[in-house]
Amino acid sequence: MKKEYQATNYESDLTDKQWEAIKEFFPSGNKSKYHKRSLVEAVLYIVKTGCQWRMLPHDYPPHDTVWSFYRRARENGIWDKMMKHLVKITRKQAGRNEEPSYALIDSQSIKTRCGGIKI
Repeated sequence: MKKEYQATNYESDLTDKQWEAIKEFFPSGNKSKYHKRSLVEAVLYIVKTGCQWRMLPHDYPPHDTVWSFYRRARENGIWDKMMKHLVKITRKQAGRNEEPSYALIDSQSIKTRCGGIKI
């Protein structure tokens, strides 16, 4: 039996509008014991805070479940697809073309000294 989504109160949590924008990338399957939003929010908590997986607060699903969810999504390219989708939405909201037409790469030369250690 799948647990219902229980909102937590962390800065990394998604708003309902944010979840609506990405939930299509995380379809809820019959095997899933935890709500996908809880799993995504747990991953976002890790990314935002930089904490260790085992230090994940108990408000989220178990750390090994979250890690497995993250790993499978990474291997399937879901995170990359989701980020590309969010970039398109953001660009469209800013009144820009969904796809960038060009990119600039800036480089700077740094002078180096040739010299070794003298013994």
